[in-house]
Amino acid sequence: MQHGIAWIITASSLFASGTAQASDKGWRDASNIGRNALVVSAIALPTVQGDWTGTLQAGGSVGAATLLSLGLKEAFPEMRPDGSDRKSFPSSHTASSFAAAASLQNHYGWQVGMPAQLVAAFVGFARVKADKHHWYDVVAGAAIGEASGFLITTRNDSRVRILPWGDTKGGGVAMAMHF
Repeated sequence: MQHGIAWIITASSLFASGTAQASDKGWRDASNIGRNALVVSAIALPTVQGDWTGTLQAGGSVGAATLLSLGLKEAFPEMRPDGSDRKSFPSSHTASSFAAAASLQNHYGWQVGMPAQLVAAFVGFARVKADKHHWYDVVAGAAIGEASGFLITTRNDSRVRILPWGDTKGGGVAMAMHF
């Protein structure tokens, strides 16, 4: 089952990418397609299996990585290599891609995670080739995404659940163990 899921993720991202041209627009389109395929896969796989905890964890991982990267863009307004705006650091595309990939890997194992990680690495590479990010923007985005995916998502068969929580007065981490 897990090998089939891994091939579906890889094939869907390759099929959806079509024939990207070796231009900035082609690389930008390829990075969008790769990111979208990963995010949809990370949320859809547990959903179709009726694993609502996995769905919430994947969504939380991607959401947390995206929010953190968008906040850092405001805190550190760095010019993009193409000069289009001052939102280069860190790469949100890469953060959300690696959050989805890490979520898939942590929840389903390396057989699903490895192809997803490769697609996430391609997204980061494509963002640099599209002249939207410096290499260090992509590395920072990858670190944010990996941390988010591995901290928020648990193994599918895990008896221990660790979930972040928050409200208007604070936040924290809750842990529950099933005996």
